[in-house]
This record gives sequence, C-alpha cells and structure tokens, in this order.
Amino acid sequence: MTLTNQRWVLRHRPHGEIKPGDLEFVSEPVRDLAEGEILIRNVYLSLDPTNRIWMSDQDQYMPPVEVGAAMRGGTVGVVEASRSARFQRGDIANPGLGAWETYTIAHEAMAQKIQPPPGLPLTATMSVLGMTGLTAYFGMMDIGKPKPGETVVVSAAAGAVGSVAGQIAKLQGARVIGIAGGARKCAWLTEELGFDGAIDYKNEDVGAALDRLCPNGIDVDFENVGGEIMEQVYSRMNTFGRMALCGMISGYNIDAPPPGPKDFGRILMRRLLIKGFIIIDYFPRAAEGFTDLGQWVGAGKIKWKDNVVDGLENAVDALGRLFTGDHDGKLLVRVSPEP
Repeated sequence: MTLTNQRWVLRHRPHGEIKPGDLEFVSEPVRDLAEGEILIRNVYLSLDPTNRIWMSDQDQYMPPVEVGAAMRGGTVGVVEASRSARFQRGDIANPGLGAWETYTIAHEAMAQKIQPPPGLPLTATMSVLGMTGLTAYFGMMDIGKPKPGETVVVSAAAGAVGSVAGQIAKLQGARVIGIAGGARKCAWLTEELGFDGAIDYKNEDVGAALDRLCPNGIDVDFENVGGEIMEQVYSRMNTFGRMALCGMISGYNIDAPPPGPKDFGRILMRRLLIKGFIIIDYFPRAAEGFTDLGQWVGAGKIKWKDNVVDGLENAVDALGRLFTGDHDGKLLVRVSPEP
C-alpha cells in the first residue's frame, strides 16, 4: 500500500509576517526507499525562530529553503521501514535535517538513533536534551562564561533556550535577571526556575527595571531578542562584559537588516566581547554539552517546559506564537502519535 505524505511547501518568500499562501499544505505519495535509506514517521516537529530566517533569501548560515520545496525543520520519529543495516523498524530516529512533513526519507549516513534517558519523555530530546539545550549550554558556558557574583541578563528568558541558559548561569553562581512578556512568565522564572529577578517588558520600562535589578551593571547578556531590548541591556554592560548573541527575533519579520547598538564605541571603551553563534558550530563538542546537561537534568537542577500543538496542519499558525510571545518553553508540533 502506498503511503501518503502531508507536508508544508514554501510557495512565496514572506514579506513581513507569514501570510496565507506563503506556505501550502499538500499531499503526495511516499516514494520507494533506495539502498541505505530509512522511512521515518515523524512524531514531533520543532518550531524555532530560525524557521522564519530559512524562508527568506537574506544572508544566512545555511542555504535558504527553495521556493517549491518542503519547509525545513527539526524532527524526531519512528522508523517505519528500513533498507539500512544500522536501523530497524521501530527505532527512534532523527533524520539529521528534516522537514515539515508526516514522513521523512533519510540516508543512514545522516540519520541518528535517539534514546530518551530513562524516565524522561521523548519531547526532552527536542528541547532540554536536544539542540535547544546545547544552544543554551554553549552560548552561556563558552561565550558568556559567568562567574560567581556576576550579573547575567537573559532576554526571551521564558523561551526554550533562554529558560535553560538562565538556569545554567545560576549553576555557575551568577545573579540572573530574565526579561519576558507577562506576569505569568516572570513568575515562572523567579518562583520555579530560581531567577533572581524578572522584567515584564510588556508592562514595565525595561531600562528602569534594569537599573533597579542590576544596580552594579551587567556582566553577561544572553541575547535572544535584539532591537530596543538589546539596546537597553547593552548600554548597561560593564567593562569586560560578554554578549552571547543567540538570536534577534524582534527583527525577523522586518524586511531590513536588524539594527545594532547605537553607541558602537562602547564595545571599545568597555572592552566588550560580542559573539554571534549558531549551534552547528558546536556539533563537534556536542557530547561535552550533553554530558553536563544530562547530569543537571537527572539531578533536578534544570527544569524545562514543553508546549505541544497537535496536528501538522497547525504548524504555520503555531510558528506565529514565537513572534507574539504566546507560548513559553519549547514549542513543538505533534505530527503523529508516539510509538
């Protein structure tokens, strides 16, 4: 019996926010496997701010998704058929780089077996013990390098990466201030994750709040947002401060280069380190990150939250929640039932 694959195809490069017709939900038959290939029924799809970048033709760290091609995305699923000696039917696998689709055909050279740690859900491999956790780990530990007593500020702190990054900084003995949208998110940061303070950017002046919560300045900025929030943090950074530039989501729906700091000379006068990074840069050191993250999660020292939307057909609408702030933790789409 021929299987039917449902997938989202990029039809137009979005200008501004994603609009109806920019992506199309289509159905097509699944082709036969070639030697060395496996067929993965996707169970979870990761939704990430970088998805919006991939839809554009701007200068970026990977080739943009081609118009007419399936939308790119991170997935994990169960092997339904195999022509590979490495994989058997029923294995849990990551195709390497998947797509917004029900079924993904992957070559054995690119695919990876996934084994969730005992007692943890499969979703953890897409969040705290996946690329999300690694991004937080290397951005904070390799670039931010927080020291005991230093002040760390994390923007989009209730998001998938920011929430983990802030907890890592706390484990290093730093004071951590999170910036998030809404009282509920801020309460999660301080009451459950152990942040020393939280700023509700939707309902208070960020600059005034930073002055109140960071009276001695800021040593580390884990930056996810860019724009005016980044400007307010940057202008209060101490001498030898470090900025781990993870994302600039505030500008991803704008058809123009995102603005940088107004006072560029502060980098020189304060001897600041500002380093952008992409998690693929750290793949050769992934085992290092997973070792520490696994120990922290296993010991209950890091908490996380998964936000799961049912149905691949809802992926485009769900992606919009990343840009409105209508979510917290890791945003996933459940494509099909877990095995």
